[in-house]
Amino acid sequence: MISNRWLIYLLSCVAALVVGGQSAAVITGLKATGHDSRIDLVWNADEQVAGYNIYRWDNRSSGWLKLNAKLHKPAVYSDFLGKNNQWCRYQIKSVLANGSESAASKEAIVKTAAMNEEELLTSVQQATIRYFWEYGHPVSGLSRERKGSRDTCTSGGTGFGMMAIMVGVERGLIGRTEAAQRLLTMVRFLQEKATRYHGAWSHWLNGSTGKTKPFSRYDDGGDLVETAYLVEGMLTVRQYFSRDDQIEKELRERITQLWHEVEWDWNLQRPDSKQLYWHWSPKYGWKMNHKIGGHFNECMIVYLLAIASPSHPIPADCYYEGWCGEPPDEYVNGNSYYGYKQWVGWPKGGPLFFTHYSFIGFDPRGKRDKYCNYFENNRNISLINREYCIENPDNHKGYSNLVWGLTASDTPGGYTAHEPRRDNGTITPSAALSAMPYVPEESIATLKHFYYELGEKLWGEFGFRDAFNLDKNWFAESYLAIDQGPIVCMIENYRTGLCWKMFMSNPEIPVMLNKIGWKSD
Repeated sequence: MISNRWLIYLLSCVAALVVGGQSAAVITGLKATGHDSRIDLVWNADEQVAGYNIYRWDNRSSGWLKLNAKLHKPAVYSDFLGKNNQWCRYQIKSVLANGSESAASKEAIVKTAAMNEEELLTSVQQATIRYFWEYGHPVSGLSRERKGSRDTCTSGGTGFGMMAIMVGVERGLIGRTEAAQRLLTMVRFLQEKATRYHGAWSHWLNGSTGKTKPFSRYDDGGDLVETAYLVEGMLTVRQYFSRDDQIEKELRERITQLWHEVEWDWNLQRPDSKQLYWHWSPKYGWKMNHKIGGHFNECMIVYLLAIASPSHPIPADCYYEGWCGEPPDEYVNGNSYYGYKQWVGWPKGGPLFFTHYSFIGFDPRGKRDKYCNYFENNRNISLINREYCIENPDNHKGYSNLVWGLTASDTPGGYTAHEPRRDNGTITPSAALSAMPYVPEESIATLKHFYYELGEKLWGEFGFRDAFNLDKNWFAESYLAIDQGPIVCMIENYRTGLCWKMFMSNPEIPVMLNKIGWKSD
């Protein structure tokens, strides 16, 4: 069970031993859990300290070895030992901004233990969920944009985080009541504090105040795509938390109200328009003028929700005329690559997040529009991406049948989207792992390779780090909400279909599909 952050904070304050106002608090609540090849540590966070030092007893030197090279901030640590049946002792010290350390916490003793495949999948999910649970914003609970982003939270990543928390409940990793209360805190903040623009949220917002943080010069208003990811997450948890108790009832009611308040039709821009627009700003209006649609990418969920809206729907013919674009010159593909047919999408598929973000909740199995079955299309795009990495035409170091997966992520030179036509040697774990519902055998083999062969450099406190580039011997230190969320949820969709089941059970969804003309496949 993961601890309640508010109780954590109170306990850390009680434990503070102040000498001249400068002593750091003694850490409380240290828990150590043994996993395959690693040990995870979680303790009661203290927002007043600069960070923590983590110590493991070293039998060879008969002393405590500090594990972190620089000050560690999150109240979570993963010690990847790379071997099993290893007993270890740990203690934590908190550190003030002036560098002074607290006394040591109580010790935690545990050993690593081998896991079977199912246990390993749960272990990976558990570590990744901590990004949203332990590292969620301390005021609003919203998902931080990335590790180290402080008050900058992301609306779309929060939607993914809501579904990840739901998975944590289903897996017995988080208490149901505690999770429902956290989600209610998030939803109340989104309703009462966060600035909205015709019901839509901005891409980035301040997790303490709810005010918009501009994503770019003219992107300082509503972001319909990020809003769609948030609504996708809210509608999914609305169906899961169905009990008749005060917390879950209020959670459902507030989600329903927020869902009804999103003015999807506003983003058509003009009454005669069939295409949605991504951004609107009170200051700059439609200046960005970024149309959504005409290409297969990550935005399908925007049109599905806009047509499904019970209060501000767009016409059903916007799906084909706006999303697909009629004639669909740039939407339809029809070519085969490496022996796999691709019905729609960019040549060789594009970055793999195209096949993830809209389909974390929306289940593409057993149905098709007039162009394709999207489960099959997404499966083939995943296989094309893998085959490209096996072919490795640019001779990047390490690419193989086990090292593949091009999508958007951090790189040695900054954040960018990677795909077969734009490949700088950067592999992103979220790409292959989130393809697990489509290509389970290939994704699980890659997960095991990343974990057992690269884990010493690639694994951290919130699971697999964002990306790596073996050409440059570079491993990111970063974590991003929009990469971590799909890992948890798409692994669960492979295992149980939970996110798919919950989202598709919303009564508005089958009505929307019928309006568009989707057929059973």
